[in-house]
This record gives sequence, C-alpha cells and structure tokens, in this order.
Amino acid sequence: QVQLVESGGGLVQAGGSLRLSCAASGRTISTYTMGWFRQAPGKEREFVAAIRWSNGNTYYADSVKGRFTISRDNAKNTVYLQMNSLKPEDTAVYYCAATPKLPPTLWGSIYYTRASVYDYWGQGTQVTVSS
Repeated sequence: QVQLVESGGGLVQAGGSLRLSCAASGRTISTYTMGWFRQAPGKEREFVAAIRWSNGNTYYADSVKGRFTISRDNAKNTVYLQMNSLKPEDTAVYYCAATPKLPPTLWGSIYYTRASVYDYWGQGTQVTVSS
C-alpha cells in the first residue's frame, strides 16, 4: 500500500506563490506516476499536473502551464507542486494521487489526466487565493 500526505496549503494573495508537498510512504513509488488534482466547492475534480517518477516526464493542465511546476525528490519520496502567479480561480482543495498503471498505447499522456486511473489519494490540502 501507498500512503500520501499533502502539506503546504494556505492563504495567499493573488500573484503570490505557494509550494505544496506530497510525501509518499509504503511500497516503492519508483515506477509510479504521481498526480495533482484540485476540487473547488460545487465543482468536479480537475487535473492539475502529473509526473512519471521513473523518468521525470511531466504533464500539465492548460490552465496552469507556465505557472505551476511539478517535481520530485527521490531521496525523500516526495513530489512537489510549485505554484506561482496564483489566481483566485486556483482556490481549491488540492489532492495528491499515485498510480502504478501505464497508459494504453493509443491513449498517450492524456491518460494521466483522468482521476479514475489513480489508485492512491491523499487527504487534500486547502489553497485559498485572495484577490
């Protein structure tokens, strides 16, 4: 089993920055893909970013590309989400997720934007961006 614990959420003014952390424990995640999702009140969960642990390949939602950066620290078994130029619409509960699955050949990277492919989830951390 894999356990995920998020931290780093909080209140920040628009234009500011925040870094989220997701610490993984349990089974090795060296072959996993790690993802960040977010969910605002009354809205569905949406994909933010993902990183393939083995090679560091990253994937981003269009809404955050250029502002957010996902990265990993192998020694700490931790994935980070550096969020810059934050906007009020970034306000949400942010969830860390992990999956050992690989995409079918015809899917490509879009596979990792689907919440249903992730097997493990953290409890979430609140990010609030004020205008």
